[in-house]
Amino acid sequence: MRAKWKTLVIALVIPLGVGGLSALLTRKEMDAFSHLNQPPLSPPTWLFPVVWTILFLLMGLASWLVYRSDAPDGVIRRALTVYGIQLGVNFLWSILFFNLKWYLFSFFWLLLLWGLILVTMILFFPIRKPAGWLLVPYVLWVTFAGYLNFGIYLLN
Repeated sequence: MRAKWKTLVIALVIPLGVGGLSALLTRKEMDAFSHLNQPPLSPPTWLFPVVWTILFLLMGLASWLVYRSDAPDGVIRRALTVYGIQLGVNFLWSILFFNLKWYLFSFFWLLLLWGLILVTMILFFPIRKPAGWLLVPYVLWVTFAGYLNFGIYLLN
């Protein structure tokens, strides 16, 4: 039982750590972001860390469900490898967008992230359906982020 909780904590800390490090590395650029021309439907800046924290928790829970499943080790390993890659791509998007201000490149990077999330979902669903469903808000938010990213590119 104790190992079950320990693996859950680790699964939650990994995406939260990725998000936290990303936020730490981009925090100085957030002021500049608030001064950019924003597309319609842009949410207030305080909403982003709230949403991302929830999404990172959902991701961690999904990965834990996959890790704890009875699926063959190779299937689990493949699914969690793609999950890890998409986390890395997610992390780098913030650097590309906020620090480097490569708005168009960031948009295409976000499309890569979107595709990797979709692949992760496809791999998670047969292992544990709830794990796949937990990633739906993530792919929806990244879709919206793509709209915002491209809008910022066009307007700035």
